[in-house]
Amino acid sequence: MKTITLSTLQAYKRAGETFSCLTAYDASFARAASEAGIEVLLVGDSLGMVLQGHASTLPVTLDDICYHTRCAARGKGASLLMVDLPFMSNTSLERLLQDAGALMRAGAELVKLEGEAWMADGIRELTRRGVPVCAHLGLTPQTVYQLGGYKVQGRDSQRAEQIVDDARVLVDAGASVILLECVPASLGRAVREAVEVPVIGIGAGVDVDGQILVMHDVLGVTHGRTPRFVKNFMTEADDIQGAFRRYHEDVKARRFPADEHSF
Repeated sequence: MKTITLSTLQAYKRAGETFSCLTAYDASFARAASEAGIEVLLVGDSLGMVLQGHASTLPVTLDDICYHTRCAARGKGASLLMVDLPFMSNTSLERLLQDAGALMRAGAELVKLEGEAWMADGIRELTRRGVPVCAHLGLTPQTVYQLGGYKVQGRDSQRAEQIVDDARVLVDAGASVILLECVPASLGRAVREAVEVPVIGIGAGVDVDGQILVMHDVLGVTHGRTPRFVKNFMTEADDIQGAFRRYHEDVKARRFPADEHSF
């Protein structure tokens, strides 16, 4: 696999070709995912739940994220490394810039942040300073308590239109990628058609530009209720590398997500 950059993802979108993304939190799993063909790796604040055992992503600190970013960066191979800004990194512009800078120095190649149109000013300042941004819309786990739980977003037409409008605003501000979580498949398609940048989905239907899952879900290490958008690829593979490869191939062929994984 050639080195994946933002230009690669943009070329995929223009060509109508989808791409695969997967979380990774250390060098070994990052290397395994990259060697399986996964184009984008995410050091997600999901580590708070799958590695640290918390009930949400909120306890994850900047130091936690930086540590795992340095680890994953050593094994990422040709994959593009995207990294989450942790909860409350957006309390001020100064903190946003400082925290994003820390992630970039740790090895991030794309910084992901949660928020709606109000984050436009922060995204504008980050991109001015050379920090590529992925804007996370739809279900935003850092606001899970405000949302009242992990619920599908954008089911009604007014909220769906707002998400499309927010995506346009954030792309105009400089966001290089949009990530949509837990929205109806029709809304995933609408956002992809509304913006010129790649749109990554998790529980957003098949008609987006890329798909992402948490590594532990792909490997069947899911505790409690299994989200609808999750598929255990270990049931179709002989080993971890094979599960990653099967996930990648199914995404590229648009076999995943199927209707049963969509809203």
